[in-house]
Amino acid sequence: METLKKEMTDVVQNNILSFWMSKMVDHEDGGFYGQMTGDGLLVETAEKGGILNARILWAFSAAYRVLRKPEYLEMATRAKDYIIEHFIDHEYGGTYWSLDCKGNPKDTKKQFYAIGFMIYGLSEYARATGDHEALDYALSLYECIEEHSLDKQYNGYIEACTREWGEITDMRLSELDANYPKSQNTHLHIIEPYTNLYRCLKEFQAAPLCNYVPNIGSVIPVEITVPQETINQIENALRNLISIFTDHILNPETHHLDLFFENDWTRGAGRLESYGHDIECSWLLHEAALVLGDQKVLEKVEPIVQMVAEASEKGLRPDGSMVHEANLDTGYVDDNLHWWVQAENVVGWLNIYQYFGDKSALDKAAHCWDYIKNHLIDFDGGEWWWSCDTGGSVNRKDDKAGFWKCPYHNSRMCLEVIERF
Repeated sequence: METLKKEMTDVVQNNILSFWMSKMVDHEDGGFYGQMTGDGLLVETAEKGGILNARILWAFSAAYRVLRKPEYLEMATRAKDYIIEHFIDHEYGGTYWSLDCKGNPKDTKKQFYAIGFMIYGLSEYARATGDHEALDYALSLYECIEEHSLDKQYNGYIEACTREWGEITDMRLSELDANYPKSQNTHLHIIEPYTNLYRCLKEFQAAPLCNYVPNIGSVIPVEITVPQETINQIENALRNLISIFTDHILNPETHHLDLFFENDWTRGAGRLESYGHDIECSWLLHEAALVLGDQKVLEKVEPIVQMVAEASEKGLRPDGSMVHEANLDTGYVDDNLHWWVQAENVVGWLNIYQYFGDKSALDKAAHCWDYIKNHLIDFDGGEWWWSCDTGGSVNRKDDKAGFWKCPYHNSRMCLEVIERF
């Protein structure tokens, strides 16, 4: 385990975060550039995505909290300031989907998946620094989701609204998704930030003094107080999300997580299985229950966590990697070996090993890590390739960095290993 921890400490510092610090900082227009192609071409005119910037904020905030390197705090603060100045919609609330390369709003729709990631990044910055401003914006965005996304009739969270919070015809997260009002993916990335926000508030409650960082190098002790009513509301929202996964999104017959739903939770888009999301959800759902700290909830969730992880094994290959997803109706299998699926595969099995003592799970995690080192990490150019095919050929058509290719899944995998062990 010490070897694994040492290797991941090296990769997160000298391969992932170093790439973003040295190659993706936009010194002319602020923030970070929006794209580098798989061939290493920096696209300075690319749009700047909300998901990318929120994930950059999370990655450097978490890295600073765990590793305490001042350069990570500098990058995290750069991301936080840019998000507040440019991505926050100061007129209608929420955050924009994307900006142009100069920082002007480009796509102003309110996609709740993206707003969830903003909460994730801002709450992690607050955890790392005690920053009032980041916490205030995280709480404000939480309120936006609860007000505009929560379905008061059928429960759950809808996908998107217009800038002014009106109905929107195309609710898809991307062109690869089916157009349904609710999805597993959006719920997964709402439970994730709600867990982190609740954990952040619990940590603040436990510590009377926190570090507030208004400027780099200036640290003063200050009390952070959040009304108990607000903390209770977030706790109840987290409880509700856990029950949504166990009672609606989990397929009780297959133990996979279904992907798309009508408002009334009728399952849609056919028989789809996403093995990467299964293994990711297994540990994020467990994390939510652990942070909640309710023994009855844990007793309900932990058998499901193990069942979902076991179901995801359908996507495992003999070389340790995991394929993306399959459509059982058409027989199509997306067997490209995506970077994010492999990262979540490692964390998911390490979680099973850590909490349930399954030594075969540790073997699965270690086997996948070997695949990542041998095929996905670009040790010369930095960062990871988007994917490889089953023959081992690297995918250079998709981004090295971009709207969806961010320092999040892979840095989180490394930081999870460092913190857990």
